[in-house]
Amino acid sequence: MASVNESLMALKTEVEVLKEWQSYTNDNMDQFFLITMGTIIYLMQGGFALLEAGSVRSKNTTNILIKNLLDSFISGVCYWLFGYAFAFGGGNAFIGTENFAHSNLEDTEYAYWFFHFVFAATAATIVSGAVAERCDFVAYLVYSSLITGFIYPVLTHWAWSSEGWLLKGFTYTVDNETTIDVSYNDFAGSGVVHMLGGIAAFTAALIMGPRIGRFDKDTGAPEDIKGHSVPLSALGGFILLFGFFAFNGSSQGAISNEGDGAAVATAVKNTVISGSSGALVTLIMNRLPFIGDKKWSFLTTLNGALTGMVSVCGAANQIETYGALCIGAIGGCAYMITTWVVLFKFKVDDPLDATAVHFGGGTWGVIAVAFFSTDFGILYHWDTRSGLYLAWQLVGVLAIVAWGGILCVLMFFILKKLNLLRVSFEYEMKGLDIPKHGEPAYPVEAYGHGWEEKGDTLRSMIKKSTTTFHNTMIGEKGGLPMTMDAKPKRAGDIKSMESNSSLSSIKTDTTLL
Repeated sequence: MASVNESLMALKTEVEVLKEWQSYTNDNMDQFFLITMGTIIYLMQGGFALLEAGSVRSKNTTNILIKNLLDSFISGVCYWLFGYAFAFGGGNAFIGTENFAHSNLEDTEYAYWFFHFVFAATAATIVSGAVAERCDFVAYLVYSSLITGFIYPVLTHWAWSSEGWLLKGFTYTVDNETTIDVSYNDFAGSGVVHMLGGIAAFTAALIMGPRIGRFDKDTGAPEDIKGHSVPLSALGGFILLFGFFAFNGSSQGAISNEGDGAAVATAVKNTVISGSSGALVTLIMNRLPFIGDKKWSFLTTLNGALTGMVSVCGAANQIETYGALCIGAIGGCAYMITTWVVLFKFKVDDPLDATAVHFGGGTWGVIAVAFFSTDFGILYHWDTRSGLYLAWQLVGVLAIVAWGGILCVLMFFILKKLNLLRVSFEYEMKGLDIPKHGEPAYPVEAYGHGWEEKGDTLRSMIKKSTTTFHNTMIGEKGGLPMTMDAKPKRAGDIKSMESNSSLSSIKTDTTLL
């Protein structure tokens, strides 16, 4: 009998050990999941950088790259000092008030901090594309710090913290007997991340004003200002599409519980379908008159795919596949319509269409939850509960627009009054890379080589081209015979190119042209 009791005690001890092992193994799995997914999401900073670099003119490439680089660094410091505390520190329904600079934060929470830091950096970097080519560097430092350190964290506290008023929602009594708990739903941030980034981008571009030459001064019609590299934009876009799978899938927040794997897979699957339908709808719509330019546009299709993925963020874990198809398709329509309204009605110059992608797609994504959710969606239940959920989704939209819009208007308006918002006319015309950073993205002296029989240096190419032009002009006028001994003369556009590049050492003479 004694041996049986000893065996039972030993078995009980082993069970306790196994339970403890399972507990910390699950914790480690969840932390590893968040770190791994967060690292993939961090790569989206590179995607934004390349997408924006290709969409601006070559003279501003370094400027847009350093802003995207610093977004992550500024976010890191600000989210460590203030952001995480405001977002998830203990406090009240409006704001967190604990864990500033990680004070009293358990080391097991660092993975959670890192995961939400990369979300904060994403919200801030959306703005840089909308104000590209004319935003002063000081203004960038200010708005990036405030968005990641205060504006975005407070919003996440409302929507994602257990104390937040949007997440807690309200309990309603129906027919004096049935109680219904209703709250705001935003799985991966259609509203919290993308709507906020979009409204910040729109207010910044509106207050800053358009780039020089973006609108005809007489008719007000928009004039195209082409980016310098579609391949760069394409690479950045593909990186963003890749990152969205982690962005939406990892919002489950854990992988060790029953059903976590299926929820992650569902979110990723719906992201694929929604992005695909958004891309196809914009591809086709751009061929239509009045709404598009009748071309098969790569960049429009890319933005449509991104908008589809933005739109499905809010409901990625709780919709059927055909629901994701519909959400992405309507998201593509929202992108095309928002782009037209922003450009032609508001006359706002948004070089990356950040407002249309993130605000247009994000707003629809928040509302779509109330229609397509299999748990409470109107299309599945059509009852008082589903109607109340729609009301709370609209409350969330209004709260995001009010909070983000008011604070961003104040921030950018003050920067404008302090003459810190926009660069000077000369800098904008000549480009920001050389005067602001001293690092042209494409230094002209780095092109070509000195082997005449194999190729030409840039200097020799200019010499040959101007000599040929000069001799042709002489021949047309019936003057001196065309000889290679004629001294080359350079037009004013070559001189203009000198002033914006490292060709300052090349002397020009425009007296004969």
